[in-house]
Amino acid sequence: MAKTKTVYYCQSCGAQYAKWQGQCNACKAWNTLAEEIVEKSTKPSWDSHAQESPAKKKQRPTLIADIEVSAVQRLETKNGEFNRVLGGGLVPGSVTLLGGEPGIGKSTLLLQLSLQFKQKVLYVSGEESQQQIKLRAERISDTENNCYILSETKTQHIFKQIGEVQPDVLIIDSIQTLHTDYIESSPGSVSQVRECAAELIKFAKETNTPVLLIGHINKEGSIAGPKVLEHMVDTVLQFEGDRNYVYRILRAHKNRYGSTHELGIFEMQAYGLKEVKNPSDLLISKIDNGLSGTAIAATLEGIRPLMIEIQALVSTAVYGTPQRSTTGYHVKRLNMLLAVLEKRAGFKLGAKDVFLNITGGIQVDDPAIDLAVVAAILSSNEDEAIPNDICFAAEVGLAGEIRPVTRIEQRVIEAEKLGFGRIIVSKQAKLPKTNYTIEVFKVAKIQDLVKILF
Repeated sequence: MAKTKTVYYCQSCGAQYAKWQGQCNACKAWNTLAEEIVEKSTKPSWDSHAQESPAKKKQRPTLIADIEVSAVQRLETKNGEFNRVLGGGLVPGSVTLLGGEPGIGKSTLLLQLSLQFKQKVLYVSGEESQQQIKLRAERISDTENNCYILSETKTQHIFKQIGEVQPDVLIIDSIQTLHTDYIESSPGSVSQVRECAAELIKFAKETNTPVLLIGHINKEGSIAGPKVLEHMVDTVLQFEGDRNYVYRILRAHKNRYGSTHELGIFEMQAYGLKEVKNPSDLLISKIDNGLSGTAIAATLEGIRPLMIEIQALVSTAVYGTPQRSTTGYHVKRLNMLLAVLEKRAGFKLGAKDVFLNITGGIQVDDPAIDLAVVAAILSSNEDEAIPNDICFAAEVGLAGEIRPVTRIEQRVIEAEKLGFGRIIVSKQAKLPKTNYTIEVFKVAKIQDLVKILF
């Protein structure tokens, strides 16, 4: 009887070791090595279990000048936000990995897509039964008759059903639940995830069938399993959002067939995920009476302009040490802006509590919202409301100067489209035209901003 061979895999990065050690040399993580059984037996191809195997052709080296390139006909979904993030739809033969926190709506999103496809879809779930999926599908409604549901975790059985159904799109929920007979380790381990993903990728490339995979994430927020999984697939999507809010954001961290700057916004409702066509309209509260400490910023998420509302509260510190708290904004950036206001503009905020919140539960890293943050803080400190028709789009430097930001014209057009009357930008901002219906104010220093607002 042959001796069973075992190796040690790092559960964080997938590095392989012959014996156990405390720290992984590749990613420097501690106590992440786990023992797994490896079989060196020859594995048949995925299509050995299918009833109808596609005809294979041997690949031969070809001069790059002799390769014929035809336009790829993308498979468009009925979900405009999903198409936007992918770059126009699913590419035949592509493998897309969707990650996100538990309960954020990954399964709901892909089930909703599978029910809207006109093509034949095979939805494979390793986490739910067919009855559970049916109950969710009835809640989503608007169903087509081309969606097949399969509850299975063994890849050999899945490929057998693929040979019978011949789907145009394959959806796997989730890759961490699958296992193959050729690896003896448990489902979700590094070797199982890598082997199952390799079989699915080979199937996608040989049959030209788009495959969508759902991936779990670990406590650090990255996709669970080996990092090589993200390198193997064509597209990596991240579905994120705060479960206390209804908004969900779909980002592309990697996309071989399109841009990674696009972003899709959804609203979680009782009947599923609803596309948000105009997110700026939802992120800005409709308040007629002016309230102090509120400012509107023109930001960009990827290449998509958004108008967001920033709320600030400045109050006298009850205890000796003032508090600095933010939601959706970096607290270190807030401390920098407060220091600039103290040093360059003469506002005494060192002994006051400052709380900052970006409404809607979204996280913003764009430096173009600096001016709106400063305006909201000054408005709360002076207890004077900023007019509802003013918005801001500029960065604040350490010298107190107002700096220009990228793609300022897109921000101005978005503010103009939403009905704002005035926008405050940097004096150095270069706009291609001057005949906007919105009035553009250009400021050079924080003192100029104070004169305009108060």
